[in-house]
Amino acid sequence: MKKQPASAIGGAIFLMATSAIGPGFITQTTVFTQQLAAAFGFVILVSILLDIGAQLNIWRVLTVTGTRAQDLSNNLLPGLGYVLAGLVVIGGLAFNIANIGGCGLGMNVLSGMPVNYGAILSGILALVIFWMKEAGKMMDHFARWLGILMIVLTLYVAVSSHPPVTEALQQSVWPSKIDANSIITLVGGTVGGYISFAGAHRLLDAGISGKESLPVVSRAAVSGILITGLMRTLLFLAALGVVTAGAVLNAGNPAADVFRHAAGEVGYRFFGVVLWSAAITSVVGAAYTSVSFMKTFHPIIARYEKWLISAFIVFSTLVFTAVGNPVKLLVMAGALNGLILPVALAVMLIAASRPVVRSVYKHPVWMQVSGWAVVLVMGWLCGVTIKGWLSGWIH
Repeated sequence: MKKQPASAIGGAIFLMATSAIGPGFITQTTVFTQQLAAAFGFVILVSILLDIGAQLNIWRVLTVTGTRAQDLSNNLLPGLGYVLAGLVVIGGLAFNIANIGGCGLGMNVLSGMPVNYGAILSGILALVIFWMKEAGKMMDHFARWLGILMIVLTLYVAVSSHPPVTEALQQSVWPSKIDANSIITLVGGTVGGYISFAGAHRLLDAGISGKESLPVVSRAAVSGILITGLMRTLLFLAALGVVTAGAVLNAGNPAADVFRHAAGEVGYRFFGVVLWSAAITSVVGAAYTSVSFMKTFHPIIARYEKWLISAFIVFSTLVFTAVGNPVKLLVMAGALNGLILPVALAVMLIAASRPVVRSVYKHPVWMQVSGWAVVLVMGWLCGVTIKGWLSGWIH
């Protein structure tokens, strides 16, 4: 494989992974560890399996056809691509507002800078990345190195918190309780909405498509999920060690308390680096992927892609500075994107069964089965979650 495609594949893996590992990812993991303790390990394991089933199907179908999700959907049913694009853009915008907030919180921890100023400064940096001469390569390197940095720092904190690893392993297989909302939120935050399409659309932009690319595409899809699973597990163990020791976490910023309790002031500064890295890479991923869902609809959109990405980032920054505290939004954004996943994945699976696709590629039966299993499980979990939301609003 040539150097450029190999670089693009690595970039696609980390673009997807770091898009998922945002401030919402960190906050959700901490909040649910508080609620479920060691039983949260089971939620992580189930979500990884669902994530792999979803992402493998989406990446393979899109790259083998060489077609972006919105165009494939419109080919299946005229107008469906516009609906899917609308859902993805709305979900991406919800995430991005929270991501900008995470940037501000990270800068505040690192330097004491007011959260709003940190958010604005980070938004400007994201704009600079997209306006550089080789924005694609810059985006790939940016996501890769910050992703590695997050994992290394979180590993240090996880070891420092001395978590009950044996109990976590036991409850990952045989949990004392199961929570549907946490599963849908984790899956939604990892492969829901725009996230599972981020890497696939990046591969298409790099010219990687066709049946001959499927083996490397499959490995890349699984690798992206395993990276997010590793980061989720490290965060879980860090939080579990702190919670098991009896610490009461600050509801306003629980993840920061985990890092501080586990590793003192150094850990708190590490949290600032991790949170900012997670947030800024997610800002880049959300903006890039959301606009990629619109740019094939009209030549003008493609021509002014960078301007639309810039507008997406600027709007997200302005909304955050007006709204304020993002913690609740961070958790809700994952659930929102989880609601989008079964619809998007079902569209991909139906498209894979169409004669125009089957004439060049036969989607493996086991992959179809696993994909539809994810659709059914996530659809059911979505129903349970929506019922819970409605009950809360009524009462």
